Amino acid sequence: MARQKGIIKLEGRIGDLSFYKSGGEYLARAKGGVDGDRIKNDPAFARTRENGAEFGAAGKASKLLRGVFKAPISQSADKKVASRLTTAMLKVVQADTTNGRGERNVIDGDLNLLQGFEFNGETGLDEVIKATYTVSFDRATGQAQVSVEFFDPSMELEQVEGATQARLTVGVAGVDFSNSEFEVDVVQSAAIDIASKVASTIDTNASISANSTQPVFVVLGIEYYQTVNGELYIINNKDSRSLAMVAVDMP
Repeated sequence: MARQKGIIKLEGRIGDLSFYKSGGEYLARAKGGVDGDRIKNDPAFARTRENGAEFGAAGKASKLLRGVFKAPISQSADKKVASRLTTAMLKVVQADTTNGRGERNVIDGDLNLLQGFEFNGETGLDEVIKATYTVSFDRATGQAQVSVEFFDPSMELEQVEGATQARLTVGVAGVDFSNSEFEVDVVQSAAIDIASKVASTIDTNASISANSTQPVFVVLGIEYYQTVNGELYIINNKDSRSLAMVAVDMP
């Protein structure tokens, strides 16, 4: 890497040199690395090809799952969620004990490793909801239920500046990784007064078709709102929002 000097700054490629801007600086670098055809065909790079194939499988599965829960993720996820989820998916792939290197995949891996994944790595769900919650999924009916038992919401919910209410988000999805297809349902709970000291239990249900033959995922999240003239307005601060994978159910 070299820094460009002079009045005229270049961007683009000239021969084996690439000119680009990064971090406010204009830089240049020479083309390097191993020829692509050699990586594809040389037996010496067999391990590289195997790793690449499995990373590609993890990336594809990560992209699909992010698309499945696109709506709640767009509200809560951090900027690194794509790379973090791909890393988690790679561990799923590497847990495949059925296929050889380079052919290991998500379906034959261990998708249970995704349980507990935080879509907002900067604000964990348990940091925001300190109450006890239970998660259930009935494959025969397709219904997922999250039940949160509050003894004192004012103490068990993170108090966010400007917020008066909170709502839980529950999503359930059956995902066919082989065909990149899915069925999903995302619902929100009734508004919760975050200043309340009255004990209550909040049950939130979401459902997909009965007797799904696919892996099923359940997510739980929370968003904060401010009440103005009887209307709820979301607090536009992702530090106050969380979303986590709270259950994985395999067929």
